[in-house]
Amino acid sequence: MLRRELPLEAAAGRVIRLAQGRIAPGPDGGLLQPTQPWTPAMQPLCFWDDEPVALSLEASPGEGWQDGRGWLATLPESRFALLSTVLQIGAWLRDHRFCGRCGAPSKRLDAEFAMHCHGCGHRNYPRISPCIITLVTHGDALLLARSPRFPPGRYSTLAGFIEPGESAEEAVRREIFEEVGLQVGRIRYFRSQAWPFPHSLMLGFFAEAASRRIRIDGVEIADAAWYSPRRLPSLPPLYSISRALIETHLAEVAAR
Repeated sequence: MLRRELPLEAAAGRVIRLAQGRIAPGPDGGLLQPTQPWTPAMQPLCFWDDEPVALSLEASPGEGWQDGRGWLATLPESRFALLSTVLQIGAWLRDHRFCGRCGAPSKRLDAEFAMHCHGCGHRNYPRISPCIITLVTHGDALLLARSPRFPPGRYSTLAGFIEPGESAEEAVRREIFEEVGLQVGRIRYFRSQAWPFPHSLMLGFFAEAASRRIRIDGVEIADAAWYSPRRLPSLPPLYSISRALIETHLAEVAAR
């Protein structure tokens, strides 16, 4: 459905309207506006079902415009790649209007996603921040935790940013130890998911705990506990990789 190719020759096509992280609904309730002429201010984005798509950044959202999480809760999974691309490119365009090296205005290039400074030659590309997200298990039991920012009662897997010079596997062990004081043995890679809040790439893992004795850090983690597959708290939404990790483990336990 999504073709990651810039429609550079197109003068018209579908449009996605974005303002302050919120997207205007199209006539059919989806992300795309009807085919229309493109203005020079629009950013050519991709092809969707072989139709060219451009991004229109606007000053303020209108009534009924939803943020990214609102769209994720209502769109089919097949639209996730398009939504992620829109949100991440929109954040990049917003944050790189000026050169981070010399402060001069940056100019958008046509042939690629790049902002170029003609003052010092510095070039900025869309930022991608790699993170690890891990379901810690001990036998059938799952370790689930809650951030102070979560909705009441919701628990999820552990996550954190990969630090400079660190491998993903090292980040898994470090984050688990920092947040809940556990040492883990075997680590197994699951899959990745673009997470456009604002520009993360989540690398999913399973990790086996050496024991069930936890020590909560009390800062990033407000609470954590071991749960049986038969008795679980409120879980993350279905579109998230954290929920996919949990559901995969539950399916493996059920198949034993």
